[in-house]
Amino acid sequence: MSGHNVWTHKGTFLLAAVGSAVGLGNLWRFPYLTGENGGGAFILVYALTIFAVGIPILIAEIMLGRTSRQSPIMGMRHLTKTHQTSRAWETIGWLGAASAFLILSFYSVVAGWSLHYTWQMLSGSLAGADAETINAGFSHLLASPGLMTLYHTLFIALSALIVGLGIHKGIEAGLRIIMPALFVILLVVLGYSVVNGDIGAAARFLFTFNIADLSLEGWLQAMGQSFFTLSLGMGAIMAYGAYMSSDASLTRTALSVAFVDTAVALVAGLAIFALVFGAGLETGQGPGLMFVTLPMAFAEMPFGALVGGVFFILVLGAALSSSISLIEPVAAFLVERFDLTRPQAVTIMVIASWTLGLLTVVSFNVWAEGTIFHALFGRSAFEFIELLTNIFMPLGGLLIALFAGWALTQSEVAKELGGHDTWFRVWRFLVRFIAPAAVAFVFLRTLPQVEGYWIPAIGAVVIVGAFAAGRTFMANSARP
Repeated sequence: MSGHNVWTHKGTFLLAAVGSAVGLGNLWRFPYLTGENGGGAFILVYALTIFAVGIPILIAEIMLGRTSRQSPIMGMRHLTKTHQTSRAWETIGWLGAASAFLILSFYSVVAGWSLHYTWQMLSGSLAGADAETINAGFSHLLASPGLMTLYHTLFIALSALIVGLGIHKGIEAGLRIIMPALFVILLVVLGYSVVNGDIGAAARFLFTFNIADLSLEGWLQAMGQSFFTLSLGMGAIMAYGAYMSSDASLTRTALSVAFVDTAVALVAGLAIFALVFGAGLETGQGPGLMFVTLPMAFAEMPFGALVGGVFFILVLGAALSSSISLIEPVAAFLVERFDLTRPQAVTIMVIASWTLGLLTVVSFNVWAEGTIFHALFGRSAFEFIELLTNIFMPLGGLLIALFAGWALTQSEVAKELGGHDTWFRVWRFLVRFIAPAAVAFVFLRTLPQVEGYWIPAIGAVVIVGAFAAGRTFMANSARP
């Protein structure tokens, strides 16, 4: 890969990876899952899984990107040739690209809601509003396909503009503005929560560990969230890793990404639950926590409209930093494979994902429950697309761990990890055995949600992956 396709500074990959990881998963999904699963016990399992599963696979995915210096699809094609392994391993690249494409389609729709609430807050429309008014406002938004399409279009177009400008002028320059601004806004909202909310109750809720409060489903959700929050298995980290400097420390970078991502989730959780407890509201509100419960809290507090608007700008910026990472894996592949210009590749990717996103839009209204899609697939289009990503991402992560653990030689891995023997042995044990077992457990628990003819199809993919892993293990058992 030529020099102009490497990040300008060593620290830029950290900024990019944190930008990819810090998104709606931290500010929306993490708080509501914590609220639904009793607080501290959920966070404890989440943190342990980050260390034992998330970080080893994060290192593996960066390593594959930096070793190949290509997009995930073309990179895995290159690595299977250079390491003389089965071409079935190319599935890793295709699963990552498919996951990024599918996620962007519905992520853009949900992120578009933050555009709506930013305007609602800053215009004062929700100042002093009661619970019934705020609930009705959210229901009205979901029932309006035209309004949701408008927000979906604006959000995905802004994401496309940044990526279309290129690695340096677009992604790198954008992240240098977005990420520092996000951290400042998050601290401002936390400060507001300390003054106007109940920070003590929030801290007790988040940091009181009682494992007995956590159900098996809660364990699985904590493990799944720790995996998804680092953007693993969706091609973004591998694509960004291809631009990473060869002399940047892979281990320190991965640890920093995991630390910052977790810190943002915890600070956001403290800020959100302090406001929720301060307003005397319930924590277990599910996905409505951000778009119904929080507006209620802001409506009752001094300067709530202004700070609420600032908060939703934070949500919008975090979503934007993640969405640009979702465009990159597919756009980079289109540039490499078909010799397109970057703007052309980004346009094709975004138009296709925007079109698919319309299925998510109509899932909340025109194609709501009781329509033909429900009859055919047993769920809404949004839930169906989300289910596919919940299968593709862990399956991709599982294959990444197996390929990095068994196909890459000891010498090249040791070189990437900086030559620390003890850490090399720990990482290799985790990525070969612990991480695959944990991801497989979460993945297999997802399968009962899949109905009918999809189970054989997914089973076939798993068998192909297992066969490829077995062949690679046999071929490399004698290699150093």
